[in-house]
Amino acid sequence: MKVLLLNTSETAGGAAIAARRLAKALRRQGVDARLLVRDAAGGPDASGSVAQQAPFGRWRGRLAFLWERLCIWVANGLSRNGLWRVDLANAGLPISRTGAFREADVVHLHWVNQGFLSLTELQRILRSGKKVVWTLHDMWPVTGVCHHAGTCTKYHEHCHDCALLCRPGQDDLSNTVFGQKAKVYATAPITFVACSQWLAGQAKASGLTKGHRVVCIPNTYDADLFHPADQAAARQQLQLPQDKRLLLFASHKVTNAQKGLDYLLRAFRYLTDQNIGLIVVGQMADQVRGQLPFTVYSMGYVTDEARMAAIYQAADLFVTPSLEENLPNTIMEAMACGTPCVGFCVGGIPEMIDHQHNGYVADYKNEQDLAAGIRWTLQHGATAGKLAAEKALATWNERVVAQQYINEYTLQDSATEARTN
Repeated sequence: MKVLLLNTSETAGGAAIAARRLAKALRRQGVDARLLVRDAAGGPDASGSVAQQAPFGRWRGRLAFLWERLCIWVANGLSRNGLWRVDLANAGLPISRTGAFREADVVHLHWVNQGFLSLTELQRILRSGKKVVWTLHDMWPVTGVCHHAGTCTKYHEHCHDCALLCRPGQDDLSNTVFGQKAKVYATAPITFVACSQWLAGQAKASGLTKGHRVVCIPNTYDADLFHPADQAAARQQLQLPQDKRLLLFASHKVTNAQKGLDYLLRAFRYLTDQNIGLIVVGQMADQVRGQLPFTVYSMGYVTDEARMAAIYQAADLFVTPSLEENLPNTIMEAMACGTPCVGFCVGGIPEMIDHQHNGYVADYKNEQDLAAGIRWTLQHGATAGKLAAEKALATWNERVVAQQYINEYTLQDSATEARTN
């Protein structure tokens, strides 16, 4: 069986990490799995495989990206509001013309936005008769244009009057793209895979998934890197103090409002322990300095997974006050390292953290309860951390996750043969 995994980037973002790890896990189970991306890093991954870059990926993908942004900008009355929260998939790369596509038995989509895969090209892929599986890393595949619908439920029937657009209406961009997706999806069956039960529920409620299979399979992690280790040794390696209670906050971009840093900063007002320090990982991490009465240890943006594992191992707990989440790789990685987690009750977080067992699930947008969760987890850290590592190994290890995907590929194959016959 040959599986072609598609993702916009090889390294940037949670979906890239998840796709790369899954490709490696599948290969370890004997599957010929290849990763095709627009933005390739150029080096081998941990299993020695190099992600293939789509032909003309850099320049043609860039033009497709700019064209899509321009169309959104013009449709929005030249306003930038919502410009980065929606996608149209009105341009992309000719994936179906590549040798990797022609050789594949299964085409496995991941995050394919911002000029990588157009809806027109998706229709060509579906018309090829190959099995198509689509892992949802956000809600875009099952809505009109948005990546996170929030409290909006219009996508249950047909998107319109989108609050993320400056010119909402019955025939706005969300309505148009929803209709385009419905026509494309009707071409052939798609198996939609949600990484969390929460997202699976959102997908099943969408008018776009009617007649398609929707299942839940979590992401996986690299147990060779992310595992419990000596905390003192990790702190010494990172030049962090041995005598402080260290909390960890990590985000691709620390100032992203949806990652909830403001709620964490307000939660610190309810903490009286002056022996606390905060490790911050991500772009613009230095901006947190001076906003807290505690010492901030800025690590910047970390791409080295071995270094990131050491950071988890050095922390007493990982706190993620995100306001929108699916199944965060960061929580999975932290738990695998034996670091208990605290997060809001949103998305797939309550499926990962078992409240007051291996971490703490705080009331949504409640900074006082977030502070209570930090106190509880610091108090029960040793036991909670051990239980967190046990859950990670039992639930998200690569053999278990890869086998679930292999089963789906096989089911899809049987269904296709039944329709053909």
